[in-house]
Amino acid sequence: MFETDRLVINKLTPEDLDWLIELRSVEPVYRYMGGPEMQNREAISERMPFYLECHEKYGFGFSTMTLKATGEKIGTSGLQPLGETGEIEVGYNLAERYWRQGFGYECAVAWLAYGFDIAGLDRIVAVADPANTGSWRIMEKCGMKYERNETHYGMNCVFYAVSREDFKRRRPGNEFKLLS
Repeated sequence: MFETDRLVINKLTPEDLDWLIELRSVEPVYRYMGGPEMQNREAISERMPFYLECHEKYGFGFSTMTLKATGEKIGTSGLQPLGETGEIEVGYNLAERYWRQGFGYECAVAWLAYGFDIAGLDRIVAVADPANTGSWRIMEKCGMKYERNETHYGMNCVFYAVSREDFKRRRPGNEFKLLS
């Protein structure tokens, strides 16, 4: 799909299922993703067709994040519909050893640019567990603004959003390069 300074972003494939289960089934990662009830083999296996269908239906969806330097998959990120809201959300999750190294921001800002420039979206939202300060700080750094708290994925979430116009005003530039 595309690359950033340090990451290659590719569509999830059915072959990524076991890796995704391993990534999300550990406590530090699932803590902010609905807990073990939502991040276990059965739940992730049931969700995987949605991830795959998003790419076909919308031209975007959750994708692997791979380090350019080593070829190691370190997390997932992407754009996808937020439940039945009619909104498109940006999301990201990383293996714990890659937290606080700027990868969350790097992928989030690239996905926002992709959503506005390639997918032609007018607005993109994001949700997070209120206790996940790292995630909502990334949202704020990307220019997203807090709007409210509401329930998504069976849990209370902070809800942030940014419009195409607001993102363009703050945009850092050169967020991604499309892969051929």
